[in-house]
Amino acid sequence: MRFSLHTTACALAVSLTLFSGTASAWEKDKTYDITILHTNDHHGHFWQNDHGEYGLGAQKTLVDSIRQEVAAKGGSVLLLSGGDINTGVPESDLQDAEPDFRGMTLIGYDAMAIGNHEFDNPLSVLRQQEKWASFPLLSANIYQKSTQQRLFKPYALFEKQGVKIAVIGLTTDDTAKIGNPEYFTDIEFRVPAQEAKQVVEQLRNDEKPDVIIAATHMGHYDDGNHGSNAPGDVEMARSLPAGYLDMIVGGHSQNPVCMASENHKQVDYVPGTPCAPDRQNGTWIVQAHEWGKYVGRADFQFRNGELKLMHYQLIPINLKKKVEKADGTSEREYYTQQIQEDPSMMKLLTPFQDKGKAQLEVKVGSVNGKLEGDRSKVRFVQTNLSRVLLAAQMERANADFAVMSGGGVRDSIEAGDITYKNVLKVQPFGNTLVYVDMKGSEVEPYLAAVANMKVDSGAYAQFANVSLVADGKGVSDVKIKGEPLQADKTYRMATLNFNALGGDGYPKIDTLPSYVNTGFIDAEVLKQYIEKHSPLDAAAYEPKGEIVYK
Repeated sequence: MRFSLHTTACALAVSLTLFSGTASAWEKDKTYDITILHTNDHHGHFWQNDHGEYGLGAQKTLVDSIRQEVAAKGGSVLLLSGGDINTGVPESDLQDAEPDFRGMTLIGYDAMAIGNHEFDNPLSVLRQQEKWASFPLLSANIYQKSTQQRLFKPYALFEKQGVKIAVIGLTTDDTAKIGNPEYFTDIEFRVPAQEAKQVVEQLRNDEKPDVIIAATHMGHYDDGNHGSNAPGDVEMARSLPAGYLDMIVGGHSQNPVCMASENHKQVDYVPGTPCAPDRQNGTWIVQAHEWGKYVGRADFQFRNGELKLMHYQLIPINLKKKVEKADGTSEREYYTQQIQEDPSMMKLLTPFQDKGKAQLEVKVGSVNGKLEGDRSKVRFVQTNLSRVLLAAQMERANADFAVMSGGGVRDSIEAGDITYKNVLKVQPFGNTLVYVDMKGSEVEPYLAAVANMKVDSGAYAQFANVSLVADGKGVSDVKIKGEPLQADKTYRMATLNFNALGGDGYPKIDTLPSYVNTGFIDAEVLKQYIEKHSPLDAAAYEPKGEIVYK
């Protein structure tokens, strides 16, 4: 079916019939207004960007106004996050996302799903973050291997005007593959859909909630086509019995989930325009893009055990568009109206921002052109920024060639001065440089494994000093430093501990006798390389077709 404005309105009014026989405190024939607000994939963006977009200051103003509006009509609000609070903005990363969790506490989040990037630091950091948060961090499918017990609360219960709402947390089981393996020695990520089914059945027996919501960090993939990723929200909704979940508040794939037609999202959603959430097997699925760019708002009515979605929207947080003027210049205009920043939030966040900036606004070098690190490039093609990163790793390790997964490159560097902040935005994870010596006979199967990782995934490999032809299974015409690969010759490969330990599904090489973990942090290696070689010539690092896919 197609989602026109007319059919969208009809679709939104479809009833969700909840299970019967619950012991409830709600009154028969009374209508209850329940508004679910949601964000996801915050990634350290507690402060507005250089154009004044998003940030927790404006988000708090918006959420407060919605709460007042809903309360004035006798309704209730629940505010949820789809996870990934960590990693992406250096001012936040340097402070273990303390400003973000404290800011979310001040806004009044009710619960969040634990995302994969919550494990970019040791578990001790996440436990500290739980203390900064006044709300529960939920995940039903993360277990401690040694005890076989869950590491986090699987769900939280809320009562709104007598309507009992359960929120279950779920985390992608890809986390063990895409996170830092050294932090998972005693942690396992079980299949979310299986854990969800068990928890829902337990809740039905023990707590008898009226509404069940899953706050997830699993990803939304059109029609369940998840590719090399673990199954996400669509697949889970389809796999569970109808009626088990009323709503999924998602994250991880970092999309605005606004459907253009059945099982197809809008390709280029325009902020401020209507948004039709996905609906699978009786379950509404929502996601609010990333970085706090939007607050999703779902207005429900609950009556006699039935839940109706009356209206849904994504509310832009000071997002702007570039508008060309008659004189040839351009300026940025708000897509909708400006939202003022909340003074109490700014009072909380400003000391953190000032502390972070003091450490970051230090020039480390310069470049004469753009170094490409955008997600839409580094997971699809070889890029010049990836070559800079790998050149830095090769130089420090005295290596012949270098390999890393494209998902480890997190931002571009524009032409001009390069600051420490730019460096940390490119490499925010704190991985360490490693190297290993291998015979050419070992190098070829390694390159075959990584070169044939799927395009459009974080595992897509970036190479330096390597040329080859990949055919989906193996590799041919392999050259290292321009010379044909020799089976009996020893080569030194530089990479990051993340990949060496099996991250992104790469072959594990940490058990090889020649494996060395230098202990040098990737961002520091890059920083020192830029300092030494500035001004960088962007063209000198441009790929020249060395990696060929058949």
